[in-house]
Amino acid sequence: MIPIGQQALLHIIVHLLFLVISWWALQAVHFDKWIKKGKVMQARVLYILLVISLASIASDFFLKYLQYSKNLSQLFG
Repeated sequence: MIPIGQQALLHIIVHLLFLVISWWALQAVHFDKWIKKGKVMQARVLYILLVISLASIASDFFLKYLQYSKNLSQLFG
């Protein structure tokens, strides 16, 4: 069992890693085509919310998968 402090640190690192990956991946999409003139600030907020949402989904999946993998050892022993 991982101590709570180490688990918290792991979760923070994984969430930050997936934030960076999500930011990098969304750089490939041209949102300029969909932005109305004069709505730059709202577009930036939307972009940040998209990054956070995507990172949250991906990191939660990764952390759950990691936890389920660790719990498999209890099935056999």
